[in-house]
Amino acid sequence: MFAFLAKRTLALVATVLLASFAVFLIPYATPGDPARKIIRSRVAGDAIDESAISSLTTELGLHDPLFVQFHRWLGRFLSGDMGLSYSSQTPVVEQVLPALGITLTLVVAALGVAVLVSLILGITSGLHEGRRTDRVITTVTQALIAIPEYWLAPMLVLIFAVKLTLLPSAGWVSGASLVLPVAVLAARPSSYFTSAVRSGMIEALDAEHVTAARSRGLSYPRTIMRHVIPNGLLPLATLLAVWFAGLLGGSVIVEVIFSIPGMGRLLYDAVLNNDIPVAQGSVVLLVALAVAITTMADLVHRTLNPLLGDNRA
Repeated sequence: MFAFLAKRTLALVATVLLASFAVFLIPYATPGDPARKIIRSRVAGDAIDESAISSLTTELGLHDPLFVQFHRWLGRFLSGDMGLSYSSQTPVVEQVLPALGITLTLVVAALGVAVLVSLILGITSGLHEGRRTDRVITTVTQALIAIPEYWLAPMLVLIFAVKLTLLPSAGWVSGASLVLPVAVLAARPSSYFTSAVRSGMIEALDAEHVTAARSRGLSYPRTIMRHVIPNGLLPLATLLAVWFAGLLGGSVIVEVIFSIPGMGRLLYDAVLNNDIPVAQGSVVLLVALAVAITTMADLVHRTLNPLLGDNRA
């Protein structure tokens, strides 16, 4: 277990460092001098004082070797200093942390709905394999996989906000503002979760220990509750972490359509405004959080299923 933990920790650190270095290179990969971009974001008009650019270049240490600059930048980032936004001239951390809280709320709510729906549908489908109920559930969930968020979101707004006027069409004001974006974000993971729970249930029903439990006289409902459902839910643990990590950065479309001031919308606006510090801070934070979540999921999965963990390690 210790060797596995050490290996996963090293992988986490390496992934975050590589992602951080790639993000650090953004100002150098885009056209123009970084110091000139900063000055241009601070002053109006086309006239730029070349002496100011030279002074800022020296101040920021842009003449130093690239890895020296990266080490300095990463040190500031780890201490909580993500720099100043080009657009608003406010600390990036003051924009990123509130946006992250909103996105986490949105993702947790969406995955909670997805898990609840998948448990009901997946268990029902698995217990009725091959029957009409199973076929209907499978057809509906497979159809949801094919529906993109950029189509589903406007359709739900048109129906529930415009036609029925039951829910707000955009914004982040009250609990009602969560309903439509959560429904959109939960649709696709619900489909995958349902399929995973169904497969796990069918596999668990055919397991030897379930047959042995039935032969010992354990009733069918108690066999299902004690032996089938717990084992059938194992695949859901890994899928949940993967989707959690994916939705953290993949909620851009939903946040833009519903005008939600989360990380996706912040990153989208940063790209449009060429606000590099905000983009850098957002991406590094999302990558670090996503990798940490998937690593913890691997540890949980290994704890719940040690044999599988040994094989993967």
